[in-house]
Order: sequence, then C-alpha cells, then structure tokens
Amino acid sequence: MSAVLPIREVEKPWGRDALPAPFTAREGKRIGEIWFEPPPALPQLLVKYIFTSEALSVQVHPSDAETLAKGLGRQGKEECWLIVSAEPDAKLGIGFRDKYDADMLRKAALDGSIEQLMQWHAVRPGDFFYIPAGTVHAIGAGVGLIEVQQNSDITYRLYDYGRPRELHLDEGMAVAKGEPYQDQYHMHVPDRDDVTLVEGPLFRLDQIEGLPNEDVALRYGAGSFLVIPTRGEARIGSEAIRPGSGGLAARFDDVAFDENGACLIAQPVGA
Repeated sequence: MSAVLPIREVEKPWGRDALPAPFTAREGKRIGEIWFEPPPALPQLLVKYIFTSEALSVQVHPSDAETLAKGLGRQGKEECWLIVSAEPDAKLGIGFRDKYDADMLRKAALDGSIEQLMQWHAVRPGDFFYIPAGTVHAIGAGVGLIEVQQNSDITYRLYDYGRPRELHLDEGMAVAKGEPYQDQYHMHVPDRDDVTLVEGPLFRLDQIEGLPNEDVALRYGAGSFLVIPTRGEARIGSEAIRPGSGGLAARFDDVAFDENGACLIAQPVGA
C-alpha cells in the first residue's frame, strides 16, 4: 500500500480558479479545498488545504459528548488552522467581542448582525488557531490555510451572507458558546523552528524544522501518524512526500526527514 495519501479537489463557490504552487486548478474549476483522504489505518483525522476568494459561512461544530448524547456516535469536530497565505485584508472570525446568550445569537444570525458581534482577527502566514468544539467561527476571503481536524462532517451553519443554503439554528444554538475566543488557542509559529502546536486531548500536531528531536520521536513513536511537508520533502520508506501532498507513516523510524525541510506531523490521541 502506498504511503502517499490520495488527494481530493473540492469545488466551492468561494474557492479560487488560481491556486498557489504547487497546486493548480483545472480550467473552469473553483477549488476551495484540497483533502488528503484519511487512510483506513488512521481514520480519525482529516487534513486539508483551504483557499478562499469569498467569506465562508458563520458556523459551529458540536463536541464528541454532544454527538454521542444525540445518538450520532463520536462525530464531534475540533480543528486547527495554520495560515500559509493571506491577502493584506484577510481575516478570521473566531468567537465574540463580548458574552451573548443563545437568544441574542439567534436574533443576530437571522438579521445578519452576528458578523458585527464576532471577534475578527487579521492574519498573516504563520498564524495558528485552535478551534474547540462550540466555537463560532468564519474564514474570511483571501486566506490560504492548512486545516487539521477530527474527521467529521457535522457543521451547523448559522449565517451565510444571503446564500440560498440551509441554516441550522436550532442545532447550532444548542452547542454554540457565546463568548470571546481565548488567547491560549492562538500563536504565531516561526517559519524555522520546532513547535508543538497541539497536544491533546483529541490529537497532537507538531511543526518539525529539519531533523526531529528526541522528544518528538518519543511522543509520536507509539503509533501511525500523518506527515505533511511544507518545505523540502520527507521519505516514508521508498516514497517521497513533498509540499502539496501528505503521507501515512506506520512507525517513526519509517520516515526520513529532510534536514533542510519542514513538516507538520499529526496523530490522534486518546480513545
């Protein structure tokens, strides 16, 4: 079985017809997402690139506990974003400027004023945001990012700028946290440094600059993990994994990292 993950290009009305290298969009296609298909050996995580030319909907995701309580199984969704490109006015909406109850949020979602209640963050390459379940969020126009998430497709759309798509206000208000985003979930990641970006409770994510240190090898050595090069290449067995692609490693010793490269590596943790 190949270590290289299959790629799926997903067309979106808010996507782009011109993508940054190494990606290319076929003529007439507006590509918004590029997925690395989760392998059967590691189905818990989904990694994708997202490229926006328009703002995405204001939305929220439930937690595992909430989906289990509804009989939907373990379908919660926590995610994180690493910004890889940003136009000068690019921004993300995450959380709110103040505390609001569900009735206020429902009213704001219906009349569109929820945009003004949200906390908007100007972004640049290297900015990193963890998005816990229940956090109301929106990706603005002119953003390119890598998203690492629980592999779930449950999204509750609260506001969509007048687009003719279904909203999920009852479900969304039941899980949305009407509160400011916590600073602890946001950092700026140096381009050339080893950084632990996420350490549980659902998954771990590290940026490796060059060859990994012993601590990273110990933490990831217990099971399969995903490799996403951002500069240079990594080799899993005999296969090269380059920027724009991703791979699955069964063991840490199976990966040869580029001493002049950089990678993200991700692994689920817990049950």
